[in-house]
Amino acid sequence: MKLRRLVLWRGRREQRGPRERRERRSRTAPLGPELSGHTWHTRATELAETGMLTMSRQLPALVGQVMRLGWRANRADLAVTVAFNVIAGVFTAFGLLATTGVLTALFSAGPTPDKVRAAAPQLLMVGAAVTIRAACAAVAQWAQARLRPQVQQIVELRLYEVTTAVELAAFDDAGFQDDLHRARLRGAEAAPLMVDHTVDLLTAVVGVAAAAGALGVLHPLLLPLLLLTALPEAWAAVAAARLGYLTQLNLVEVQRRSWIMADLMTERLHAAEVRSFTVRGFLLRRYTQLAGHIRAVSLDLAWRQTVTRVCGDVLKGVAIALMYAALGTLLWRGVMPLAVAGTAVLAIRAGQTSLVNLIYSLNRCYEDGLYFSDYLGYCRRAEAGVRRARDGRSSCTAPEALRQIETLKRFQEISAEEVTFTYPGGTAPSLHEVSVRLRRGEIVALVGENGSGKTTLAKVLAGLYLPQRGHVRWDDLSVNGLDPEVVRGAIAVVAQDHTHWPMTAADNITMGDDVGVPAVRRSVDQAVAAAGADEVIADLPYGLDTLLDKRFHDGLELSGGQWQRLAAARGFYRDAPLLICDEPTAALDARAEHHLFDKIRAHAARRGRTVLLITHRLASVRHADRIYVLSGGRITEHGTHAQLMRNGGLYAELYDLQASAYRPAERTASGGEHGQP
Repeated sequence: MKLRRLVLWRGRREQRGPRERRERRSRTAPLGPELSGHTWHTRATELAETGMLTMSRQLPALVGQVMRLGWRANRADLAVTVAFNVIAGVFTAFGLLATTGVLTALFSAGPTPDKVRAAAPQLLMVGAAVTIRAACAAVAQWAQARLRPQVQQIVELRLYEVTTAVELAAFDDAGFQDDLHRARLRGAEAAPLMVDHTVDLLTAVVGVAAAAGALGVLHPLLLPLLLLTALPEAWAAVAAARLGYLTQLNLVEVQRRSWIMADLMTERLHAAEVRSFTVRGFLLRRYTQLAGHIRAVSLDLAWRQTVTRVCGDVLKGVAIALMYAALGTLLWRGVMPLAVAGTAVLAIRAGQTSLVNLIYSLNRCYEDGLYFSDYLGYCRRAEAGVRRARDGRSSCTAPEALRQIETLKRFQEISAEEVTFTYPGGTAPSLHEVSVRLRRGEIVALVGENGSGKTTLAKVLAGLYLPQRGHVRWDDLSVNGLDPEVVRGAIAVVAQDHTHWPMTAADNITMGDDVGVPAVRRSVDQAVAAAGADEVIADLPYGLDTLLDKRFHDGLELSGGQWQRLAAARGFYRDAPLLICDEPTAALDARAEHHLFDKIRAHAARRGRTVLLITHRLASVRHADRIYVLSGGRITEHGTHAQLMRNGGLYAELYDLQASAYRPAERTASGGEHGQP
């Protein structure tokens, strides 16, 4: 707690300087209320975890995790990288010590030819050491270059695996979005960089050890002085890295909003509406405000990092001056021969080079370790969320999953019992004690005004959301006790906001099944015909093999109605006993809408599928076996169309409102409105 309060106090103190106050007023005011609130207090724990002592304790563990990643990616490449770097360091030390023999022979008394001949064997040893060291370094660099993309693949795969497995409700949580953004932005990229920096760190340590060993043999006093020169630069590098990380941590939400603005201005999906509503100026102003805030913070960071590095350089210069003064004193007093002093100078230069590399690698390990910790933290939290969501659910093998899917396919009734669900961060439940029943082969409709909870209830029934209270059951099987993939495998969805997959028409229907397989092709043709999408496919230049994305060569874009038919075909193709249709005709004209609803009823009757229908077009739900009316997240009435019309409740009111739009035209056509016969 003391550390937490200290971090908060230091953060606030830094903000209260005169220049900082002026910059803060100028750069946060235009961001809007959703971003203008300062976030230091919400990041207090993370700020505390980035302290130098804390990270120094954590760095060995991070390095160990990175090395395990490298071992998992390719054991041979990692072993070759480490082994040949160590061998190169050994030959560096050998070459330095051999240099002493060369200088001793050259500085000895006697004719120059004799001195050169005496130094020749040592010169050959130095040349051989340099050659072998260069060869080992080249082999190590080659293996290291091979290792990098393999580690990248493993890290990215873990990120995508956990992100696609986490519960859907997590994506409604702003904190989860920030964590995911940080993990994707720098966290995943930091892992292969950490491999490079760890190997470089090992190489530098070996180099420093080689130089230190040589200096220790030459004169023990030079060794601590050499190490002393590294401390100021190490402090400056780590302090500058921490400043950079804290700035990125504090800007994460602003950067995410800035990139969203950039997507709105650059993506094809939004291009037409940007022009139609002439919002170019508005978007540019909002982006400029965000970018100006980021620029001001970045400029302030650059100044603070520069001051930190200058201080480190000054202290380093003082330490180097002390070291050479000590070397001069040893020579002046005759404690060290001139040949040994010459070798010591070479060892010092080599040691300083290795120390610079060591400090740079340590700094990069420290800095990228902060971002890699973001990645690891996100993966741990997301995996823990997946485990919590699966608590009480069975994890089954593939054959067991297939058996469970077959059991679900034979269900007789799906029921939601007293289901209550609240979105993350929500103050009121979107569903409150909702109970519905879907019997096998029925068409059940959910109707209600916008925001009444229809789509949320459909997602709960589809296993996409887990209710906080209540249960969803397939006969006697509770969804909470089943693998979510099993439940979702028994459900097909035709959604209003369906994804336009940037793939071929076949992929948009089968989602991975090979359309070249005869059985798959027959199922695709049946689904396409059932959805009325056969005309869409027939008009495509390459049929099912046409790429549906204008961003690529030979790619095409479909109209909204054509995409809607393709989405319906996707739902019809999936061999699932429950078909959820959420506003499936929103983009269709009246004729196509009537045709698709007829197709849905015929398809359900022919295949024995249960249909859950969500629509605002109440004329289309008259033939449903049962209709549930939602209002404010509650079921207010249910029954058949005739029963609900007799009740005179919300359903009857909404139905009459829609029907009234057609009555004047009917009266005009008959002449009733104007007294015509």
